[in-house]
Amino acid sequence: MTVLAYEIMTPSIKAVPQSWTMDRLARFLTDNEITGSPVTDESGEIIGIATLKDITEFRWNASRPETETRMTPEEEQEARRLRMVIFEEMGKVPVEVRDIMTPIVLSVDEQTPVRDIADIMMREHLHRIFITKDEKITGIVTTYDMLKLISDQELTKRCAGNG
Repeated sequence: MTVLAYEIMTPSIKAVPQSWTMDRLARFLTDNEITGSPVTDESGEIIGIATLKDITEFRWNASRPETETRMTPEEEQEARRLRMVIFEEMGKVPVEVRDIMTPIVLSVDEQTPVRDIADIMMREHLHRIFITKDEKITGIVTTYDMLKLISDQELTKRCAGNG
């Protein structure tokens, strides 16, 4: 018997509004011990996803040089000084979740076999995928949820029984 998405999904989704600041998102993810969250618009519709990786990449890109060209020591020092000035100024304007989120929302139906979900997650390099019923999001399957297939003996047998 095939294991389906609804059997391993996490039904409660902690979504954040797109207008939250990046710092508030970071606190929210840390407080809830999660690595990513769906992002909603003003009407509550999910429009993307924001993760700790998005925060890290934004901060990394803001602080590293754009080019790898060779510079004299004086030019490198001046470039570093200018980056710091720009980064400090950027820090005065709060970065919102909408600025760092990934706007693509991949989802599958609750009746999707977990093998298909695993294929999608591997192919697209995803750590989470939304689960829907009648085009409404009802849950999320994360890499953690996929581990249930290994840790739950009954689910493991059901998966192994489907060639």
